[in-house]
Amino acid sequence: MRSKLPLLSALSVGAFVLACQTYDFEPVEPLAIAQTTKEEVINARRSKPNIMLLVDTSGSMTYPVNPSPACDVEFQGNMVPCGGEATCNVDVCPTRWTALQSVVPQFLENSGRFVRFALTTYPETRGGQSIPDLCRAATAGALLKTLPEQEDDDSLLVHANEINTLLQGIPNGGAGRPLGGTPTSGSLNFVGGLEGLQDTNRQNFVILLTDGLPNCNEGNPNSGANTELCKCTIENNQCQSGYLHRGCLDSDASVTAVRELREKGIKTIVIGFGAETAVGDGPAALEAMARAGGFERTCNAERPCGEGDTCNPTTGLCNRSFFQAGNQAELARALEDISRAVVLIEPCLIPLEGPQRPTDPKLLVVYVEGERTPSSDSTWTLEDRGVLFTGQTCERILNSTPEAPVKIEVRAIRQR
Repeated sequence: MRSKLPLLSALSVGAFVLACQTYDFEPVEPLAIAQTTKEEVINARRSKPNIMLLVDTSGSMTYPVNPSPACDVEFQGNMVPCGGEATCNVDVCPTRWTALQSVVPQFLENSGRFVRFALTTYPETRGGQSIPDLCRAATAGALLKTLPEQEDDDSLLVHANEINTLLQGIPNGGAGRPLGGTPTSGSLNFVGGLEGLQDTNRQNFVILLTDGLPNCNEGNPNSGANTELCKCTIENNQCQSGYLHRGCLDSDASVTAVRELREKGIKTIVIGFGAETAVGDGPAALEAMARAGGFERTCNAERPCGEGDTCNPTTGLCNRSFFQAGNQAELARALEDISRAVVLIEPCLIPLEGPQRPTDPKLLVVYVEGERTPSSDSTWTLEDRGVLFTGQTCERILNSTPEAPVKIEVRAIRQR
């Protein structure tokens, strides 16, 4: 009703003076407002999340991050682009694998105290060179590190460092190097069957880090005999013989596997690393998996979405659901963003991104357990990162437990 009062007043005044004067009214743009509400049920001592690192160790991981003539090496009497058996000189030509090895230590160091990590690699070649070996999905033999038994910070960090040691121990060339195809769907199905990842008392994630298109599914309904249905992932369209089905793009089964993980309460975070995931069928395949995975990439002016992506100002989300890393720095940034999203390092801070922030601090209202709580030195303040709780309110949050969490509601009004 209040919105109509000014109009009624204007009409009465106009009627009173109509006989003696005329007015030209200038149209006024109506004030548009929007309210965003962010609810958080905070448990400062909540169970630490499980994260399975599902790492692609296919042969293409030994290829250069940035191919150039400097990457050519002598192999069997000829100068050839390095990669695979023609081992790169990583001092002048870093590979995707060595780039990953360079960024993982910092990621595990920063997150190790707050996360229960596990590690699975794929494919599981078992040292074989046959097509079934090169295309074998992960099984228990590829589960290099299980979820930890201890929950305290120091034990978790030791566990994370042990995972780093395992990854650093995989050579870029020679025996034991990354080798084979990319059996993504089967490997996702394997980790989804692990009992530890289905813990309903904590958040569960799979970080899928891959540099190639999903393939190697012997049960793929498409075959190389039908080039219209089979999008061949083998060089020179060699989807024949042992690769007749295995060589075809395995996007549908991979998306189904991710969706089944989500139904079990496991979110999948997808990172594409390298050229193959950024062109051709790569973006569509990874986007479909990431959307099914249920992990939302938040963004703002200070934390943009990265090369080739944009931030939706209305939703505060990246328009691309998967992380695409074209080099070592972008891979490090992707892992940092993931760490910021899944780790509760500051329980007394509720981040507010882009459209979640009010246009004026006075247009922000905070409720703690349903009670409106004014801003003060002992309650909360609005800063650049979001709402920071202080004093007794922060103490209350820090003492929260899974049995007695604290419900926070932040309402922000934006004038548009």
